[in-house]
Amino acid sequence: MPRFSLGHMPTPLQPLQRITSYVGGPRIWIKRDDCTGLATGGNKTRKLEVLLGDAMAQGCDTLISQGALQSNHARQVAAAGAVAGLKVHLVLSDAVPDRQADYARLGNIQLCRLLGAHVQVVPGDSDSDALCAQLAQDLAGQGAKPYLIPMGGSNGIGALGYASAFAEIATQMHALGEPLDAVVLATGSGGTQAGLMLGAALMQWSGQIYGVSVSPDYALAEKRVGKALDEASALLGLPTEVARRVPLIVDEAFKGPHYGVPNAATYQALELAARQEGVLLDPVYSGKGFAGLLAACAAGGLLHGARSVVFLHTGGAAAMSVYPEVGATAILA
Repeated sequence: MPRFSLGHMPTPLQPLQRITSYVGGPRIWIKRDDCTGLATGGNKTRKLEVLLGDAMAQGCDTLISQGALQSNHARQVAAAGAVAGLKVHLVLSDAVPDRQADYARLGNIQLCRLLGAHVQVVPGDSDSDALCAQLAQDLAGQGAKPYLIPMGGSNGIGALGYASAFAEIATQMHALGEPLDAVVLATGSGGTQAGLMLGAALMQWSGQIYGVSVSPDYALAEKRVGKALDEASALLGLPTEVARRVPLIVDEAFKGPHYGVPNAATYQALELAARQEGVLLDPVYSGKGFAGLLAACAAGGLLHGARSVVFLHTGGAAAMSVYPEVGATAILA
């Protein structure tokens, strides 16, 4: 697949020594995909390198995508369009309840506008797929050549970015002389987990890709991940059973009351990472994923007996300003 270079790769892999001691289980490492460099970074950069490669190979001049108001994906699409000289249209849904007015004007949405994207805000129950399709039709009628990017960049093309990312993680761990028993990540639209599973299958790796849901239940996660896996397999000419060799794991215990709404476990994970390791997570994705990591690696957790576990930091700290409650009071004793 053609690629358009956007990120700083390979991203760092660093040990979390104090967190490892705190948990008392396997050695814990963090893969810093928050350091991809594209407008504060994040995991979508890897997907967008392949998606923009496809868009530009087709001669497209406009990107269309969607997400919530504080979408990390939307921010990175806006930045990718700026780098590539493409126009960007974003359909952002007001899908997170009970937030303050600043939620709709600061953080990621502010950066989207700064980066030059055309932003359309719609109610949370809107059919964003239909709205994006109609927008593509309207822009094509005006002479543009639009390229539709799904929520989170999570289709088969986007997943290929994380198939190669798995190889990057495995290579880094091998160079350190460390075993790799599991990779833990926050999972939402499913493309990142699908890509990691595909990469793991291609390398015939026998560990666990441990997804921690930020919103979807297992059935929806299975549908999203499976669709991206099947599309990626078709692009590579692989039988679907090859990509599905790695079992799907989705832990629903840390998704909280709603997408974009943290709970006590999220706040504790955010504070622990910041105060023990100087690592900034986010309240929507990586904070929930890290909460799942801590529980899985602690005594009685599914990964407690592992030797080395890598947490994939997917970025998102750009949204911290619209969660003023984070850090306002101490969660840890």
